[in-house]
Amino acid sequence: MFEPVIAPSGTLLGLLQRGRGDGTLHALAAPRAEALAALDQCVISDPRQDWQVENRSLYYARLYLDLDGPLGEIEAHLFAADDLLDEDEHRTGLALSVLGHLAAYGRDDALMLLRRYAAHGANWSWALDELALRDDDEGLRSLAASVLARFPATQEGGARLAAAVRDAYEPRPWRLWEESAAYGERLRAARQQGSFDRWQRQLTPKGPQPGWGVEAVFEWAADGLRRGTPLHVPAARCLAAVATPEDRPTVLAAAAGAHGEAARATALHHLVLAEPENPAVLDLIEAAGDEAAVAAYERMCGAAAVERGRLWVRRPDALGAAAGALLAARGSAEDALVVLGALRSTVRGHGPDAQRLFALVDGAGRLAIGCAAPVLRHIYRETSSSHLRGRAARALASTDASFAAGFAVECLWDCEETTREVAARHAETADARVAPRLRRLAADPAEEEDVQSAVRSRITPESAV
Repeated sequence: MFEPVIAPSGTLLGLLQRGRGDGTLHALAAPRAEALAALDQCVISDPRQDWQVENRSLYYARLYLDLDGPLGEIEAHLFAADDLLDEDEHRTGLALSVLGHLAAYGRDDALMLLRRYAAHGANWSWALDELALRDDDEGLRSLAASVLARFPATQEGGARLAAAVRDAYEPRPWRLWEESAAYGERLRAARQQGSFDRWQRQLTPKGPQPGWGVEAVFEWAADGLRRGTPLHVPAARCLAAVATPEDRPTVLAAAAGAHGEAARATALHHLVLAEPENPAVLDLIEAAGDEAAVAAYERMCGAAAVERGRLWVRRPDALGAAAGALLAARGSAEDALVVLGALRSTVRGHGPDAQRLFALVDGAGRLAIGCAAPVLRHIYRETSSSHLRGRAARALASTDASFAAGFAVECLWDCEETTREVAARHAETADARVAPRLRRLAADPAEEEDVQSAVRSRITPESAV
């Protein structure tokens, strides 16, 4: 997966790439051609750090509506020559999702483009899922011939068709086609084959078996490591089921490294759950100090782990960083300065997108560290992760007296629904933009229920009219 190139946060493109509410506000105030060029670039070059969890599609679709934007650039992107060579769904997924929202808003050009891509594009299954939610029965039936032509009447084609029917995110089109005389028999056979394949996989598990003991669990974990598939976390759960008090010396020896890397990681993860208050377990973690030991420590939440974290937090390694994150999540008011220091040093050393910032930002909000507001505002402005920005917004609501009249207002246009929900609860209605935006969110059928509930808690029936 390539790393997206993100423009500076002070530019229109940078704001839109980040999904910030200010991106929409600046785009609506900018020359229309400039705004549409930046919007098109965002949609055809997905800017998200993690495209599978971060939201942008509704945000961009709403801006296309506000700008009455044409879809020519999206069409050119979908049907470019790369579509014949690059079947990675990441290349076209964002564009197809934007078209899905636009179709739901009544844009017939988006609906037609989705139909055309479902018939001829490489990522046809994504387009078909979007249409399954928005198109009528007649439109879906018109796609049957084009989609099913992808699966020749051979053994391999039948197997691929069975997998497509079995794994479809939205089954509605397949069920409609199964009702037809032309395709019904073939699709019923494919559905039955898919069900049989799933049943076969369930009958032949590759994991732990009844009668296994501690050594067998360690060997299973070692086999996973040899194959490049770490299994120490599920193996630790298995160990909890099979280990007896008589096995405790073997487990402790494994945690100290006597049975190899996979067994040590498995034993450590088992012990942090089985004996969370045992100082000896923390000693084993400190002695190992590697990635598996740090991951095991991160699963702890008891008083002993917090106390040890206060000793480790100043370490310049991964265990020290994990201790800071644990204190942010589990510490008390006495840990506020330490958490603040970890937050500042992480931003200085690793930038505003560091993974460790998620826990530290949450901790700054949980502990209501007022002195953290400047660094939280910096993270809010600069991070390219819309999830981290949302966490910064929630933390600012607890630490920054200016949040309600400042960032909370722009958050009403943010790409993440959880961030819009925070804004709906805090945005200062003295700002002339807030009440109209709340009314629009309340009336928008595409808006999430949690956001609309927060909006309803802020507006009276008379103001909603």
